Amino acid sequence: MACLAEGRAAAGAAQPGERVGTVKLELQKDLARHLRGGHPWVFRRALAKAPAGLEPGAIVDVTERGRFVARGYYDAHSHITVRVLTLDPAEAIGPHFWRRRVAKAVALRRAYAPFSDPAITDCARLVHGEGDGLPGVVADLYGKFGVLKLYSAGLAPHRGQIVEALRGEVDLLGVYGRDDDTVPSAEEDETALEDDSGPSRAARGQVLWGVEPPDPVLVRENGVALAVDVRAGQKTGLFLDQRENRLALRRYARGVRRALNCFSYTGGFSLALALGGAREVMSVDRDASALQLARRNFELNGLDPATHGFEAADVLDHLRGAGAGRFDLIVLDPPAYAKTQKAVPAALDGYASLHRAALGALAPGGILATASCSARVTPEDFLGAIREAAVKTRADLTLLEERRQPPDHPIKLSFPEGRYLKFFVFRKGDG
Repeated sequence: MACLAEGRAAAGAAQPGERVGTVKLELQKDLARHLRGGHPWVFRRALAKAPAGLEPGAIVDVTERGRFVARGYYDAHSHITVRVLTLDPAEAIGPHFWRRRVAKAVALRRAYAPFSDPAITDCARLVHGEGDGLPGVVADLYGKFGVLKLYSAGLAPHRGQIVEALRGEVDLLGVYGRDDDTVPSAEEDETALEDDSGPSRAARGQVLWGVEPPDPVLVRENGVALAVDVRAGQKTGLFLDQRENRLALRRYARGVRRALNCFSYTGGFSLALALGGAREVMSVDRDASALQLARRNFELNGLDPATHGFEAADVLDHLRGAGAGRFDLIVLDPPAYAKTQKAVPAALDGYASLHRAALGALAPGGILATASCSARVTPEDFLGAIREAAVKTRADLTLLEERRQPPDHPIKLSFPEGRYLKFFVFRKGDG
């Protein structure tokens, strides 16, 4: 990857200037085995009361009957009170720690993510939170700019060291911070890493190092030119986790007369369909500013926006008013429907309603590509909601393909919550 400089990760445990944490928090529940198995979250209810005056970001040792279990950072604002950074009692948390972890994450991308040629792809996730042993830390690459988003107030004191680690591993012009809200609600912070899609909170971005990114930043994804709003766009500007799914969907667009991209945002799937051969693509999203960027993305790729459609509307209303069998291909990529466990039943009802409307608008023999980014919704439950919709609309669905998130969004086996993205491609029967 031309835009990634060769990293020189510091080796060893404690380095000069680093101090092994001494504040101890005793487990009240029998969770030591769970933590030693690699799960990185310690909830407030699992801990004895923290000492008064313990600041967010303090490095703490989680203990069981006085014996070391794990070391992490403290966040009194979150019901995930400690996020685990290491299981090694000799490993200190400081500049060398962050550099080692970031170097390891970047090396994984060099080895397995498809951007050895920046002329083809120069945008990727560099650090994926818990999947890279850095819970709460997300860093994305857009050309020569890094975008850092921290999902815990406990990371704020360490922000400067994380930025320095990124600078040391990646050839950048600047690092932009997108900590829109480092104090999520108690119900949301478990799944914040992937369930922060939908209408953005008020952006409070700032340049953390280097020069300010242009508005928008121009990048390439599998040869497709994209304009990205890294300052106020959803997530860090682009849904990078759907990169390979957008590419895969191109082959289903061959010969398609009319396609519909629901929750289209800035038109990533719309471009994939148009470039794959679809003659007319309708992009529907509530965000009019995102649709303006979608039009620009069509122009950047030599496509005339006037031959396609862009509508700022509610997706369900649009689907229900579209008319039976109007579209040959429909993409559903909604925001998260379930940010808490108790929201799952309502989410499944919502998915079923959405798919009923989509199947009504899908022509016989048409393709339905549908995604869920709700970590709380299992693949089986998601398929169940689709099955319910198919039964009620008398649609005969055949599953053609099942996909997940790409290698730059890795999943620790010990952290099943990281297995969030589900992407299915169906064909509707001809009858």
